[in-house]
Amino acid sequence: MKPAPRPRVFFSFRSPFSWMAIERLLRAAPDAMDEMTFIPFWEPDPATAEAMLQRGAVLHYAAMSKAKHLYILQDTKRLAKALGLPMQWPVDVRPWWEPSHLAWLKARRLGRAREFYAAVVAARWHRAENISEPDVVRAIAASVGLDGDALAGAVDDPEIRAEGVDCLVQAYEDDIFGVPFFRLRHERFWGVDRLPLFLDAIGCREDAALTASRLIAPLPEPALTASATDDALADVPAAVRERIGAYDVDATGGCG
Repeated sequence: MKPAPRPRVFFSFRSPFSWMAIERLLRAAPDAMDEMTFIPFWEPDPATAEAMLQRGAVLHYAAMSKAKHLYILQDTKRLAKALGLPMQWPVDVRPWWEPSHLAWLKARRLGRAREFYAAVVAARWHRAENISEPDVVRAIAASVGLDGDALAGAVDDPEIRAEGVDCLVQAYEDDIFGVPFFRLRHERFWGVDRLPLFLDAIGCREDAALTASRLIAPLPEPALTASATDDALADVPAAVRERIGAYDVDATGGCG
């Protein structure tokens, strides 16, 4: 008899919806990173993109409008508040996602995937640190007792680079077009709002307090007038408002 397939969880340090969905997943299933296959997903740098092309893979990408970007900022603020998560807004001026995601792959090899993951999301979403900087990744690694130089140097490790390409090729072959994305056999669940259905499929349950309708049901995208947007996003830095697609490259967390 074949063993039951491991659920696959595609996540990204870039996306606030990924951050909140994985937070909820780990609250419901604390051993998820050991019992499921976690696969990082990010926009590749030129070297990674070229390696993907050589294997016939690209990102399944959709451009984003300014209206959708502003809605994402509003929705992120609302969901973080509902989950009781502190949040500061990172400003990604020249994002380079390899340092953080490849360092996570290195941490997983060392058996420290969850600790390093938690440290990265805290740095990015609680303290607004620039996780594109290798020095920031070095400090994050050191904060959880890992070799900072080794993890920050993962971008120059050919084996880790190749593993990163494998992850993005897997995402291409699995038709992953956004995060968070969950797969169980042939079933696919896209977005933070589909997490309860994924948990049902794997026989797990969230705490009732987290399954309130305000967290699960997709909320209608309002027609945001200038004044309404200003009121809803009063604490969002102007630089963040103007960086269209800075946090996600597709619809809001799977609610589309």
